[in-house]
Amino acid sequence: MFRVVASDLDGTLLTPEHSLSPYTKQVLQALRQKDIHFVFATGRHHIDVAQMRENMEIDAFMITSNGARVHDSAGNLVFSQSIKPHLASELAKECIDDPLVYTHVYRGDNWLINKEDTYSLSFFRDTDFTYQFFNPLDFATDDIAKIYYTTSGDEFHPHLVKIKERLDAKYGDKVSITFSSLNCLEVMAENVSKGSALKKVVEKLGLELKDSIAFGDGMNDVEMLSLAGKGCIMENASADLKQRLPNLEVIGSNVDDAVPHYLSHLFL
Repeated sequence: MFRVVASDLDGTLLTPEHSLSPYTKQVLQALRQKDIHFVFATGRHHIDVAQMRENMEIDAFMITSNGARVHDSAGNLVFSQSIKPHLASELAKECIDDPLVYTHVYRGDNWLINKEDTYSLSFFRDTDFTYQFFNPLDFATDDIAKIYYTTSGDEFHPHLVKIKERLDAKYGDKVSITFSSLNCLEVMAENVSKGSALKKVVEKLGLELKDSIAFGDGMNDVEMLSLAGKGCIMENASADLKQRLPNLEVIGSNVDDAVPHYLSHLFL
């Protein structure tokens, strides 16, 4: 039986409205009562996820910024890997003149953005976490968990693909680059992933990766789904993810609370 459950949030555990359903809260609280460890594994900021965890009234590990930060169930930072300052400075300028792209930075406890983006704010329904404006030409570049680029809709995915190709060619293995959704391209420090972070979590619990089950829907979940004892892909997942991991089980959609239903059947 699995001892650790790790789940992505947007497109996976959260509803399409980016909130946690009452049923999800009920199932996760029941898991903790059975001493099953839960891990939020997300590209979101740790402040945002901590508020979500508080609202759910459960203790849970938090893998945030796609693995660049890991907090234990008491909220203590147990792992941190930041983008090198000189790279962060360059990355922040990459799309500065691109009218289609918003540049976001997770620095310390803050979410920074280069221009107004009401679309991104729609993802924050269960918390009051919000952004501050910054100047990509003049900002502190220490303690940066990730830099990411968004557009106002999935139809601009081909535009972000070209940006990814440019960044891959320019930075190579100096950073980790992945899509969390069709309209969100994310950059972290080298070798950062949810998978490497999950390994740290299970080891801290005195367990192994084979003791974990993981759920995800995006390309930023590839390593986690591959390394876990069992990986489950959402029905609503990106076609790229399903193609990348064709042997993994595809469960239902986040529209139908597929993850908590699956967990209830498995554990409860």
